[in-house]
Formats: sequence, structure tokens, C-alpha cells
Amino acid sequence: MTDFTRADGRAVDELRPVTIERGWSNHAEGSALISFGHTRVLCTASFTNGVPRWLTGKGKGWVTAEYAMLPRATNTRNDRESIKGRVGGRTHEISRLIGRALRAVVDTKALGENTIVIDCDVLQADGGTRTAAITGAYVALADAIAWGKERKFIAQRSEVLFDSVSAISVGIVDSTPLLDLAYVEDVRAGTDMNVVVTGRGLFVEVQGTAEGAPFDKSELDRLLELGVTGCAGLRDAQAAALAGPAE
Repeated sequence: MTDFTRADGRAVDELRPVTIERGWSNHAEGSALISFGHTRVLCTASFTNGVPRWLTGKGKGWVTAEYAMLPRATNTRNDRESIKGRVGGRTHEISRLIGRALRAVVDTKALGENTIVIDCDVLQADGGTRTAAITGAYVALADAIAWGKERKFIAQRSEVLFDSVSAISVGIVDSTPLLDLAYVEDVRAGTDMNVVVTGRGLFVEVQGTAEGAPFDKSELDRLLELGVTGCAGLRDAQAAALAGPAE
């Protein structure tokens, strides 16, 4: 263990406080308001009986996601992308990442010809917005699937979700590998990485960049170890949220 001191007093391998308020929306078929410390993301899942034209008749369903940040989710106001007339590259990238992460644990044949769209809206950003979005989106997705089963759009015995999925950020700050970077740490990180992991501990995606000095294999191994450990904690938080009643 290191004597590195973090701004909020956490240990280097400690998650920020995580809360998942399941069933936050009265209207969506599945929803969750997730907090990683001061980062808060509202995830809503909309269920549609039917699939895009290119999937019609193939006996498979579809799960996709869209990501956005509210104008004042950060320290200064940002214009809405709808006002700009185009969706930014970062928004596209994160939307696609969330969709890929969710589809990695979905049996689309078991889903049947149904579509679930997850909207992840960042209410407040303090680092780790995409990882919080993935983690909360899984909970919203699970509830939307349960909704579909209750209404017999999905066969009762179909195992649509064969695993869980969550994500966490890791990075190296002042030569020290850290788990779950808040914004003040993220902007100082020499290496920044996002790790997407299934409940069984399998990697879905690893996104890592040396912002400063290149990192070596031992540092990479430590970051991946931190990521797997962090996602195990998130998996347990997801399971606890889904085991209890919706808000």
C-alpha cells in the first residue's frame, strides 16, 4: 500500500461512495439514478415491441444507448448539442461504448424482436461519467427486461441477461495507480484508463492512454487489477439494488 494522499482521503484502491436509486423515473420501463461520488447520471431504459428494419424477421432483439450531458453538469455551462446542430465526437464515442458494453451480456435471441434504448444523461460531472453511465445502464436494462417479461413480450424463461456488466476508471497520478478518479485526479493523470468488466471478471473493453510518460507492463497490470476489483464492488452494488424494491 502507498502513503499517497488523495484529495478526498480515499485509499488508492477505494471506490467513491456509490448509490443506485432504482426506479427513479415513473415513466421509463427501467431506470436508475447512479452516483459515483459527486458524479450523477440518470439512466432510463425504453422498451419497444419491434426492432429496426434491418433486424426484422431475424428473431433477434436490439439494445442501444445514447449519452448526453446537461448544459450545467460541469463547472461552466456548455451549449446543448441540439443547439449546435450536431452531436459531438465524444458523445458518439461514449454512446457507442455504452451500447457495446450492454450487448456484451445480452442474448439478443432470448430478447426476441424487441428493442431497448438506454438514455444516459449526466446531471453532474466529477469524473467517470461514462463508467457511471455503463454501471447504471445495466440496472435500468435489467428492469426493462423484467417489464417486457411481465407483459409477455419476452418469454418468461428466457435468460436475456447472462451476466452483469459495470465499468470504472483507473489512472496513474504522480506515479501512483489509483481507482475511480475524480475530476481533480483525472486532469492530473499521466495515464488514464476506463475498464469495462462483466460480473464474472471478463473484460469487455479497456480504453487506456498515456497522457504524459508511457506506462510499462507492471503499471498496466496494476491498473487492470484495480479495475477488476473496482468492478467487483460495483457488481455487488448492482445486485443489491436489483434485489430490493424499486424506489
